Amino acid sequence: MTEPIILGISSLIVLVFLIVLRIPIAYAMILTGGLGIVSINGVETIFNQFKTLAYGQFSIYDLSVVPLFILMGALASRIGLSSSIFAAANSWLSWLRGGSAMAAISACAGFGAICGSSIATASTMGRVALPELRKSNYSASLATGVLAAGGVLGILIPPSIVLIIYAIIVEVNIVSMFAAALLPALLAIGLFLLTIAVFVTVYPHAAPQTYKTSKEERIRATIGVLPAASVFIVVLGGLYAGLFNPTPAASLGVCLVLLIGYINQKLNLKEMKEAFLETASMSGMIYLILLGAELMKIYMSRIGLPQAIADWILAAGFEPMTVLIALLIGMILLGCLLDSLSIILLIVPFFWPVLVELNGGVNVSSEMAGFGMTTNDLKIWFGILALVVVEVGLITPPVGMNVFVISSLTDDCDIADTFKGVTPFFFAEIIRIFVLISLPFLALWLPNISSG
Repeated sequence: MTEPIILGISSLIVLVFLIVLRIPIAYAMILTGGLGIVSINGVETIFNQFKTLAYGQFSIYDLSVVPLFILMGALASRIGLSSSIFAAANSWLSWLRGGSAMAAISACAGFGAICGSSIATASTMGRVALPELRKSNYSASLATGVLAAGGVLGILIPPSIVLIIYAIIVEVNIVSMFAAALLPALLAIGLFLLTIAVFVTVYPHAAPQTYKTSKEERIRATIGVLPAASVFIVVLGGLYAGLFNPTPAASLGVCLVLLIGYINQKLNLKEMKEAFLETASMSGMIYLILLGAELMKIYMSRIGLPQAIADWILAAGFEPMTVLIALLIGMILLGCLLDSLSIILLIVPFFWPVLVELNGGVNVSSEMAGFGMTTNDLKIWFGILALVVVEVGLITPPVGMNVFVISSLTDDCDIADTFKGVTPFFFAEIIRIFVLISLPFLALWLPNISSG
């Protein structure tokens, strides 16, 4: 290996070591990237970087959408939208064996369309659906496994915070990324529902006998979900119709959720204060991670790591698809240890240039490239694949973060049982990855239609 690769990999090992020592990833990246720049260019350079870098990073207009979508999710979880989504789904699906588990998956998807965060979706829907599933005599492993798996839908279903950050990093249209995520998200929902159907057929004791709700209950529950549906339709419908850009859409979403909370009288000053504090905390964390990632990116660029890796891979004669699959496997493994945003910020800035080189360079505009697609299509396709594999990491042993979130909500289910319950969904996700790799048009069809 060349010197830049050895130096860069050593720095990444130091970074992972700092994270293992439980140093927050933002500080670990700032420390590693900052010291790396100092070692190359001296102390004065890093001070010059700090004078303008933070402002340059945080003043990007597209980033203003992040705290708005976080606030929308924080407010939505406090005014009962998650409960109404689950109640509506359960009223229509409870007649099926495993119907309440299917309702939980559907509700996770619905709430993820408002929340935009995987762990927040798992935590919120866990509090809503887990007591109902346990009261209905679902097995502990199936009940917790369903919710841990359902939580991962929050990261891909638009509006996704991680999807927005990825779009900013690789400079691709945010609305195009949202459009690209729709079919893969629907594929995930379908595979999860099918997984539940197969599971309760093989293990009928895991799910109770079915029951059918009355027509009046269904109508009442369906009416109850209309406020949540209106937020989804107005925000995403307006985006896809080209009525407004992501930041105005997020602003409108916040106003709608506030209005719903006021009408339902479920939002008081204390809860609003908590929502704003949660938004400030999460936004600050995301912005600090962005700053650390930018320092790491500058350091790696100056030692020439991305170009050195690309040159080494090209010289070794690896096929582009082999490199992509190896990268995706690495991201799954990282997903066992880190949150999704950290993985995207850690991997994409360093390895995206490598994929560009393997595809034939930045200006490739024909399908004669290494991956058989244009650079813009590669940005979209790789972004969807990256988010899907990060999802898988959230439910992969030994440290699937969603599994621990759900297990913390119950006293009668061992962590091993939750991992057992989530295993069928893990294999469903692996199937989805293979489908998306084999059929890129599932991610590219809607963006190409909208751009055309």
